[in-house]
Amino acid sequence: MKSRIIALVSIMVMAFTGSAFAGSVQVKGSTTVLPLMQKSAETFMLANPSTSISISGGGSSNGAKALIDGTTDIAMMSRDMKPAEIQKATDNGRAPVQFIVALDCIVPVVNPNNPVSGLSKDQLFGIYTGKIKNWKEVGGDDSQIVVISRDTSSGTYDCWKSKVMKKDGKKHRVFPGALLQASNGAVAQAVSKNKKAIGYVGLAYLNKELKGIEVQGVAASVATAKDKSYPIARGLNIYTPGEPTGEAKALIDYMMSPAGQTLAADTGFIPVK
Repeated sequence: MKSRIIALVSIMVMAFTGSAFAGSVQVKGSTTVLPLMQKSAETFMLANPSTSISISGGGSSNGAKALIDGTTDIAMMSRDMKPAEIQKATDNGRAPVQFIVALDCIVPVVNPNNPVSGLSKDQLFGIYTGKIKNWKEVGGDDSQIVVISRDTSSGTYDCWKSKVMKKDGKKHRVFPGALLQASNGAVAQAVSKNKKAIGYVGLAYLNKELKGIEVQGVAASVATAKDKSYPIARGLNIYTPGEPTGEAKALIDYMMSPAGQTLAADTGFIPVK
């Protein structure tokens, strides 16, 4: 049965791309986009065994840097490229082209043993600026809050800063006492092992070892992202240094196709089509 499914997937990709490709593609950047890219690349290479796709994470800023430096064919980013990054890339002869491959929710998460199930944006702001220090201040146990955040190279951090840490027209930084992690997976692992911890991850990283927290009374889901009722949603991007060609274009075309968008949904993201 498994071999039949693999064969069917290969036929679908071949039917879409029209011909087999041979060559290599370098992909770098966001750890949020990483699971979708890995699954897309795996499926694409089944149909194109002569194509090699190399993928590494490291954060959205690292993806932008690699695109600017010319060391990647595709940059994964869970935020938009900043004007300064676009200018640097353009100055280097690499005018960035954006593709939104899926939508995502950033979900505050706690350990399943934590009784807190919902927080307001003001409460999240208080926790991440260090003003709210004890869980009892937000309806939880009498214990210190261990604050876990992504590092500043992360697109997820950048989105969190824009949508949660912005007040009175100013974006506030996460307070220095927060424990910074380099990936969604690292945040998920740290929170799952600590009843006192709070963190935030992309929707695809929710699992049974984490409890997603409602924000403003709304749970993160495909439906609440699409109807815009969930307040911390975003687009997931890939960028190329100019209009893509060859294997890179074929991979992106597949990700934007109905089959690729179905794969995005299966990975836990929200299809854009």
